[in-house]
Amino acid sequence: MTDPGASTDTIPTKRTPRERARAQTIADIVRLGRAHLATDGAAALSLRAVARDLGVVSSAVYRYVANRDELLTLLLVDAYDELGDAVDAAVDEVHEGDFAGRFLALGRAVREWALKEPARYGLLFGSPVPGYQAPAGQTMMPGTRVVFRLVGTINSAYRAGALIQEAGPAVVPSALSADLAAIRTELGLEVPDEVLANGALVWTSLFGTVSFEVFGQYGADTFSARDELFEHHLAVLARVAGLRS
Repeated sequence: MTDPGASTDTIPTKRTPRERARAQTIADIVRLGRAHLATDGAAALSLRAVARDLGVVSSAVYRYVANRDELLTLLLVDAYDELGDAVDAAVDEVHEGDFAGRFLALGRAVREWALKEPARYGLLFGSPVPGYQAPAGQTMMPGTRVVFRLVGTINSAYRAGALIQEAGPAVVPSALSADLAAIRTELGLEVPDEVLANGALVWTSLFGTVSFEVFGQYGADTFSARDELFEHHLAVLARVAGLRS
């Protein structure tokens, strides 16, 4: 019988030298994969090229990463986690009751990371890689960290009675009600349909404006004051979300 007074904390297990060596090799493969992603693009990623840079024969790399698709998955998770960490760090610096400030910090962190890592941002939010299907079991959780943080901020503001416009008239098309209800249940949200639908607009608009800048879609001679333009977009999106500045 288990002693009820005993600690239930899990005792960390030390890695064996072989496990540490394997983890380091995979980390090196991801690092080199990042470099090739930046120079060659996702569609041209090659495990043979990574093996060459690693200084081993290609068959040795296949013991760690089975194929190009597995390498792409590792790079996706790596990028999603780094973006999520950057967003969490920025949001956590803002007082938890400053909902608008937290939203602004989130948006700025997404843009800052995207401009610093355009190739990796492109892997996450650019054109799909031909022939590659991301495995949901590995990418779903890291891939939804930012949007969960976004809707969590809006939901917290709603619960605190801090939204500019709380549950208003039912203007959301009834056909969306089931989808919105499923999202609300999955994420444990309390916001009404109108607020949640507006949150979806805020989410897609935030990444849309970041993508336009990262992928050069404004054109070289349009909007030279990009920082100011982005801040304007963020302020508008905060109002759409119902967050007081």
